[in-house]
Amino acid sequence: MLAEQLFVSDSENGPTPDGFEDEADVGEIGEILGFHIRLAHGVVYRHFMDTFAHLELTQKQVSVLWLVADHPGIAQSDLARRLHMDRATTMAVVNRLQARKYLVRGQSDQDGRKQPLTVLPEGRAALAEAKQAIREHEAWLKGRFKPREIETLIKLLTRIHG
Repeated sequence: MLAEQLFVSDSENGPTPDGFEDEADVGEIGEILGFHIRLAHGVVYRHFMDTFAHLELTQKQVSVLWLVADHPGIAQSDLARRLHMDRATTMAVVNRLQARKYLVRGQSDQDGRKQPLTVLPEGRAALAEAKQAIREHEAWLKGRFKPREIETLIKLLTRIHG
């Protein structure tokens, strides 16, 4: 009898605990903007990782490769600032990419402390594949919005991170 009281029948999905039939109903937390940003980030991140699984690259690694390709000779410290990453994380990402022979650190003629970064041919090939995967990922993501909504969403998100 107690089990019957705890479960309410939902004709589509069967019984649900405590009559909770709408999985989308998260209660008051549904009014928290950060909650929705976290959920959206999780969905986008999982799709990104699925799209990139064959490349064995992370979002940060792709971002670093792309930025170094666009700015040959960029210093690791400038890279960290532009990508809003701490220096230790940037160094770890660069180390991984260098170990895979995707990029190389050089020595600056002007400042011995700076190490300019250069993408190697294998890194350029990986970046070309990554860009194709990004186009697929972006098409999936942008397919959820109208062009004007995309423009607005980018502006709104830039207010948060920019």
